[in-house]
Amino acid sequence: MSEPRVSAEPLRTDRLDLLPLRVKHAEEMAAVLADPALHRFIGGEPLSPDALRARYERLVAGSGDPAVSWCNWALRLRAGSCLVGTVQATITADGTAEIAWVIGTPWQRRGLASEAARGLVAWLEQGPAHTVVAHVHPAHQASATVAAAAGLTPTEESQDGEVRWRRQRLPR
Repeated sequence: MSEPRVSAEPLRTDRLDLLPLRVKHAEEMAAVLADPALHRFIGGEPLSPDALRARYERLVAGSGDPAVSWCNWALRLRAGSCLVGTVQATITADGTAEIAWVIGTPWQRRGLASEAARGLVAWLEQGPAHTVVAHVHPAHQASATVAAAAGLTPTEESQDGEVRWRRQRLPR
């Protein structure tokens, strides 16, 4: 028997509101994610607002596997009242959460990804996850910095050329 699905809930950090992702975020997020440089390590290319809307519709609908929860957030910078990126967690019934983050180019180098990732990991560890993992391209120093700031450490494991970073919560 699998655990009940986990749903993204509103979270708050010092400067950010982590808003559960909604289809209505697609228009603004298409502009945030429009820089092709964001895809250097993850591949692909920026999506149009319509394509991003379709993707968000699939994400909001959730995983087809009842043992897997997709939790996605849009990051709103309170000071500018604008979206600046996203964080996500794929949570499996065994208590593992795989996380990822992206911050639009104009808002990078301000510590926002680290702040969002720390907030996400804290939320995950309070409830649904005992292990948090992220996959980071070995040449992507900025993402390695974010993973480390969130308390993850690199492992010897890799997947699709990316290093697996891990944080395991101590038993309560």
